[in-house]
Amino acid sequence: MRTGFVRLVLAALLAFTPVADTFAQQRSGPAKSAPPKLPEKDKEPPPPAEPPPAPYDRDLMRLSEIVGALAFLRSLCSEPDAAEWPARMKAILDSEGVTPSRRDRLAGAYNRGFRGYSLTYRVCTPAAGEAARRYIAEGERLSHAIAGRFGG
Repeated sequence: MRTGFVRLVLAALLAFTPVADTFAQQRSGPAKSAPPKLPEKDKEPPPPAEPPPAPYDRDLMRLSEIVGALAFLRSLCSEPDAAEWPARMKAILDSEGVTPSRRDRLAGAYNRGFRGYSLTYRVCTPAAGEAARRYIAEGERLSHAIAGRFGG
């Protein structure tokens, strides 16, 4: 997300550069010679094209969101497995975050799940425990479905 914003700002700046140069030339008098062009070999190659989404991306994004929710809820309720959930997300990012944008989408899904519950719960309640149990069951179904259909 952040790199997209930076690219947008750079594109906007580059779009206005010729106008600023023209304006400066009009105010300063006669035009000066244009700066020399860089040879083609010195230009930075364009970033590699984004590969098409994997057929299990939707399920993987949902799984990342569930892991984020569990990272918050299990920690809130002081469960013994609380430290495992961020580590599981790191494993997902390491194995599936093959491009920066894909990694950002996975991390964004995790953060949505985490933030969604951090805004609601301040203490562990029976409802928080029930939500965690339901997410564990849904996450287990999703992970088995992904592994069964697509290997891994």
